Amino acid sequence: MKIEADELKFDGLRHGFFTRRGGVSNGIYQSLNIGVGSDDARDMVLENRNRVASEMGVVADLLISPYQIHSPDVITVSGPFEDRAERKADALVTNTPGLAIGVSTADCGPVLFADPEARIVGAAHSGWKGAISGVLQNTVTSMEALGATRANIIAVLGPTISQRAYEVGPEFQKRFVQDAADNQRYFNASEQAEHFMFDLPAFITDRLRQIGLANVADLAECTYADEDRFFSYRRTTHRKEPDYGRQISAIVLS
Repeated sequence: MKIEADELKFDGLRHGFFTRRGGVSNGIYQSLNIGVGSDDARDMVLENRNRVASEMGVVADLLISPYQIHSPDVITVSGPFEDRAERKADALVTNTPGLAIGVSTADCGPVLFADPEARIVGAAHSGWKGAISGVLQNTVTSMEALGATRANIIAVLGPTISQRAYEVGPEFQKRFVQDAADNQRYFNASEQAEHFMFDLPAFITDRLRQIGLANVADLAECTYADEDRFFSYRRTTHRKEPDYGRQISAIVLS
């Protein structure tokens, strides 16, 4: 049901990069679809989220995730969202034990953070927009505001679309190179003229290393290539399917 990173295995900390296995959904959502924004049956999505929460050792109401908008925004949380609370963001941080925070993905990069000494954790959804606009840096800054030290923070990138599956057009590549000429190294030529293969995992992990964290790791799992274990927005798009499921990555202080 979930993948664990050795780098995040500490006493008093639970985490998981969940796959699509172990749920109740059917069809294109088979089986652990936690995407409340998908067109999957809501009761099935809620049951899937219940199963994730149970695996994290919390009740369903204490598994929380933001309304993701591909932004650099981070919310510091100490409990479940209130009914009218702002939840549009792409990362959460907390120092509250028993509160599982998570992000949903289907090709973008899920990053789990932990300062095991200060007991502060974070979860970020990092697609290319979030990565280039600062969601990773902002997550670390928000953890520091709670008392974390970046030299003690560990960050692990979970299942993400790999370079061999991520073809982009010339406008995409141009935006990155204009931002920093050195970003050219994240692009290889595609078989299609004037197109490129973009290395999102490398871009994310390099950004994390530039922040000066204690340890940065990558599970090196491709969501596009491994259909049996992961949902993929791009794979769904290529097949012209009507919708897609989402997997979740979560972390909790026990």
